[in-house]
Amino acid sequence: MELSQFLSEIKADILLDAVLSNPNGDNDMEKVKIRPIKIKEEIQWQITVYRNRQVFHSNCTLEETIEKINGFIGTPFRQMQVETVHFTGVVLVGKKGTVTVKKKIKPAVEKTQEKSEVLIASHNREKNYILKEGFPIDFLVELSVMNKEGKVAKNRYDKFRQINRFLEFVEDILPFLPKNRTLRIIDFGCGKSYLTFAMYYYLHVMKGIELEIIGLDLKADVIARCQQLAERLEYRGLHFEMGNIAGYQDSNGADMVVTLHACDTATDYALAQAVNWGASVILSVPCCQHEVNRQIKCEELSPMLKYGIIKERLSALVTDTLRAEILKEQGYDVQILEFIDMEHTPKNLLIRAVRKQGMRSKSGEKKSQQLSEFLQVNTTLQNLLNNKEF
Repeated sequence: MELSQFLSEIKADILLDAVLSNPNGDNDMEKVKIRPIKIKEEIQWQITVYRNRQVFHSNCTLEETIEKINGFIGTPFRQMQVETVHFTGVVLVGKKGTVTVKKKIKPAVEKTQEKSEVLIASHNREKNYILKEGFPIDFLVELSVMNKEGKVAKNRYDKFRQINRFLEFVEDILPFLPKNRTLRIIDFGCGKSYLTFAMYYYLHVMKGIELEIIGLDLKADVIARCQQLAERLEYRGLHFEMGNIAGYQDSNGADMVVTLHACDTATDYALAQAVNWGASVILSVPCCQHEVNRQIKCEELSPMLKYGIIKERLSALVTDTLRAEILKEQGYDVQILEFIDMEHTPKNLLIRAVRKQGMRSKSGEKKSQQLSEFLQVNTTLQNLLNNKEF
């Protein structure tokens, strides 16, 4: 079968999944994944490109997706696996550029828009989630995300999706964590600890990694409930403590620091502690951010700063940019990624930092200082790291 005919048949069907892999030596892309998603009642196809340890997303129509697939095959990728509603297929490109297409028809499926949407939804849930629906997971049952049969409650599906998205980030950083010893993780501002329990289940139960996780929060009643649940589930490596992030001291440090929705400058104290310990990995989702908003001054940006909501959003972006640049200067590889879809909240950006040995920036390369001077701001994280006030 010719490649053009195969792509036409994909276009005429409903594309459920595609993976392009086996890159040639002339590009920096590692692989591409394609899957359908539903955005505002319209089906689009999300194209995820993995390049230089970074991930890039774009959403396209089916026609645009087919055009992109056609551009990917041969150069830069020599292999593609495809699944549609009605068939599966493989495309292989030989060293001399010859293209081989193999196609296998599935058992008969009635093709209607309604059935196709159901197939897309079930396919995404089954194939793309680390924690599978239909299999009861103890902590999710206890937290009322699932029932005892493993079915996700309708009103908790966003939480189920968020948990799985977070575990994808954890999965990505596994290669950068220490091996052959007990892993130590501290979750600053753990709250009700959905994601703390998820980390323990994924790393210990699913991956067999020996670890100790400490969840820290200010609310005594929340900590008590979480500790009781950990004991009931016999999660022996998971412990909860009441305490303030700003004053937390632990001589054992941490291999990985997690801080999700720690309010305002609490995130800065968590990041500073992580740097001080030399943590291998930092995962941070900042929450409300007021410090820069109170300080920011810049004549060139005055048209933006006179509008309260614009100033607030700009200040939040500046805060996270400074945090990312400061972590880079402290010897980390840093990315800012989308945690969950932006339609849920404009603040759910995740800062992912992986420590590089011996890679601190020279003093003359501090972009964070240049930016803070331009905007006339001085942040808690800068003060903590400059003055070593831990």
